[in-house]
Formats: sequence, C-alpha cells, structure tokens
Amino acid sequence: MATPLADAEIERRLGELDGWELHGGQIRRTFAFASFPAAIGFVTQVAFLSEAARHHPDIDIRYNKVALALITHDAGGLTERDFALAAQVDELLG
Repeated sequence: MATPLADAEIERRLGELDGWELHGGQIRRTFAFASFPAAIGFVTQVAFLSEAARHHPDIDIRYNKVALALITHDAGGLTERDFALAAQVDELLG
C-alpha cells in the first residue's frame, strides 16, 4: 500500500503542478475544452493513463468542462501516485 504524504510534501508537490488545488483532502483541477467531443476525447486519454497506472480519478464532465479529483483511497490520503498521475494528465495538454 502507498504511504500518505506529509502536509509539507503535499504543498511542495502541489507547487510543481499547473492549476491543481487541494480541496477536501484531494487534489483537483478543472479543464475547459472547445467542445463536448474534445472533452470526451480528453477523458478517454485520461482513462488509458489511469488504467496503465492502476489509479483512477473521480471525473465530472459538464459539457466542455472536465473536473478531475485524485486521492489514494486505500492509503487514506494523498500519495505519490496522485501527483504522478496529475503530472501525466498535465502532459496530455502539452
């Protein structure tokens, strides 16, 4: 099982990501796209990354906006896995 990160490490790692925020013990980011199909295409890419990592975000789709939330539930908090997947998601956007 993954080990939860200390608060100081969470803040440090959050500073390395673009647009992600700490909210309710999770890291979250909302992405906006030009259209619904573009948003769904992004979600499909996230799904493949998530399956490869065996770590899945909570996903909320609202027309052209996609909100992702990450936490390692079985560890009871944020772990390296959350920040690694967030960084991979950011790389999708270039």
